[in-house]
Amino acid sequence: MYDRFRLTILALIFVFSFCNVSLGQANKTADEFDAITSTLLDYIEGTRDGQPERLRKAFHPDFNLYTVNDKDSLWVRSGERYISNITPGKKSSRQGRIIAIDYENDAATAKVEIVIPGWRIFTDYFLLLKYEGSWKIVHKSYTWRPWPKTEEEEK
Repeated sequence: MYDRFRLTILALIFVFSFCNVSLGQANKTADEFDAITSTLLDYIEGTRDGQPERLRKAFHPDFNLYTVNDKDSLWVRSGERYISNITPGKKSSRQGRIIAIDYENDAATAKVEIVIPGWRIFTDYFLLLKYEGSWKIVHKSYTWRPWPKTEEEEK
């Protein structure tokens, strides 16, 4: 009977130890998703609200943007040039939302949709890396589609 009691206690210790590790991992995962989300919101809200300092906080200094232009060629813009087009304090009608985040260790990908009513709907794909304690966007590839026309505009 004493051996059964010891085995039960050892089993409980093992189970509780495993639960603590699992809960610790869950908290760490939630913390990482929150940190990645915060970086993406610096991009979304910084562009919407005319806050270039938030973009500098979100982007790695060597960050570039990549897309395919109307001539079916790769178009590359520097992040600094992109940020310089944001007028401090000038708000826009841009509406952004995070569609997906995936991460492993210190690398993440994210998908964001940016709607500019009456003009275009952008889909942004980001590569983020965590270094020196924070997540930074190191790469942005994007595409767009035109804003859907209403029935009256079609006529």
